[in-house]
Amino acid sequence: MTWNIRLTPTAQDMLAAITDRRIREKIAQRIDGLAHYPEKQGKPLSGELAGYRSLRAAGQRYRIIYRTQNKRLLVLVVATGLRKEGDRQDIYFLAKKLIRLGLVR
Repeated sequence: MTWNIRLTPTAQDMLAAITDRRIREKIAQRIDGLAHYPEKQGKPLSGELAGYRSLRAAGQRYRIIYRTQNKRLLVLVVATGLRKEGDRQDIYFLAKKLIRLGLVR
């Protein structure tokens, strides 16, 4: 069974902002791979990000934050970016902020 993949406009902007073409392509390949068994990939998140999953991409530094919608067989990618623990530009910090502001649907 193949899932449809949709990136939020913010996730598209985040991906486009990655200047290294090779890294951007690796992340795009990982996103495409979510079309098959997305619920078995990555790790489930907790706290404010409960219901979302995180998948490592382009080595260990980049993350793809996504959730699945089973009834529609849809994978919604909400954010992509660097893991910078303790930094305001950390992908988890940014994803929480997007969700709090209601910018993810």
